[in-house]
Amino acid sequence: MKHARRLVAGTLAAGALALSLTGCGNSVDPIERLGRKTTEEQQPAPSPAKAAPATSSAATPGDEAYRKWGLSAPLQFAPKPAQKPALAPATPGKAQVVDRIPVPPTDKVVFLTFDDGAEKDPEFLKMAADLKLPISMFLTDNIASSDYGHFERLRDNGSGSTINNHTLTHPNLRTLPFAAQKKEICGQQERLEKRFGTKPTRFRPPYGNYNDDTLKAAAECGITQVVLWRVSMQINNFQYAEGSALKPGDIVLAHFRGRSELKGTTEIQMTTHMLQRIQEQGYRIGRLEDYL
Repeated sequence: MKHARRLVAGTLAAGALALSLTGCGNSVDPIERLGRKTTEEQQPAPSPAKAAPATSSAATPGDEAYRKWGLSAPLQFAPKPAQKPALAPATPGKAQVVDRIPVPPTDKVVFLTFDDGAEKDPEFLKMAADLKLPISMFLTDNIASSDYGHFERLRDNGSGSTINNHTLTHPNLRTLPFAAQKKEICGQQERLEKRFGTKPTRFRPPYGNYNDDTLKAAAECGITQVVLWRVSMQINNFQYAEGSALKPGDIVLAHFRGRSELKGTTEIQMTTHMLQRIQEQGYRIGRLEDYL
């Protein structure tokens, strides 16, 4: 029964951004449908992960980079932990669901994730490289594939960024039968492998919507973890699934979007606002893959 309750809670986890031009829904406002708390809060508190004192997987940005990109102070980056946090184990035959990294309450670290791939601004590549932003990208083929090279350059800029699966066409997977879900997930696995040389092991369902079939299909496609979120970046500020502030271990959702989807705001301006909000709350940025 406990496992069943955890599974139900997991399927009701964070919802997603809805913007018509990127395949994310019909709203013209970047407002998240953020869902209920998920399973990890029902688990016993995991043992704290010990951080390595001197090493980090991300490169250090130049001393003046933060000023160039509108920040008032350098970004702070979390080092790679010596031991990865303990996550709730996956059910056999299903991908593991993660929506927050269970770090100690004093470890003020958050993780940057960007979805879809509609906007391909070369200036954003410069920003991400200058600031050494470790971004976990979740790409949708019919949106991102017009220039996969853009995201390859972002991956290869020395920041430790990664490319992950976000389906072929961005459907609401809960409305599809198992075979159709598997086609969406495995199809994108194959295209990403063909283009980038490896199959991802992490997947994000569009809108955060998934069910038991999704977890089974993902596992059969070679996915080990389904990555959700608790915080989404809007144009100027965060929207939270719970409370009114970041929490240690939060996975932050943003999108590759341009002026037409952000009411005249650029992708760079939106990202600057996001980084400012992270700094204002005293958080460091971690590389998600170092903790999973």
